[in-house]
Amino acid sequence: MKFFVDSADVAAIAELNDLGMVDGVTTNPSIILKSGRDIIEVTREICAIVSGPVSAEVVATKADDMIAEGRKLATIAPNIAVKVPLTWDGLRACKVLTGEGKMVNVTLCFSVNQALIAAKAGATFISPFIGRLDDINLDGMELIADIRQVYDNYGFDTQILAASIRSANHVSQCALVGADVMTAPPAVIKALASHALTDKGLEQFEKDWAKTGQKIL
Repeated sequence: MKFFVDSADVAAIAELNDLGMVDGVTTNPSIILKSGRDIIEVTREICAIVSGPVSAEVVATKADDMIAEGRKLATIAPNIAVKVPLTWDGLRACKVLTGEGKMVNVTLCFSVNQALIAAKAGATFISPFIGRLDDINLDGMELIADIRQVYDNYGFDTQILAASIRSANHVSQCALVGADVMTAPPAVIKALASHALTDKGLEQFEKDWAKTGQKIL
């Protein structure tokens, strides 16, 4: 499963990228607001660090305006994936932009039917929001599994990009049900290395080593 970082924190992205943990990056208007930076400037900087897809989201709501914004965003770097919402206008923009050879990430997906029509519109990525479904007592992971089955049934090339990842458990569950990609904040990705038994074992090793009175260096 590919790891995308859901952030515009350039330093955090660079740190994870150096460890080989970054296959791409996703951003949205809320993330850009949090960064406090110009969307073009920070996105260009991220694209220079990461070789994989970097999602930059349009803010228009009408198809023609989305297409115009998408074309502008795509000029930032060759690895830009234009992010559009899962509306009829967004699907129209998706069809046009993918027809021009651009990567398109269709976001805010909450149902199998939405994922199905996004794939038919040529989406490169579909972004189901797991955490937000869990928030309203629906099973976000079940949605990922159902989309996986439908895409496999019909041979769609659209990649399932699990979004709204809230925990390390979400990541492992996405891998088990076959998501192609997951996108998560840097803190969640770092949490994947944590386990109470690892900490306990390391603590014991350190105590025992100190008793030997030895040094390696």
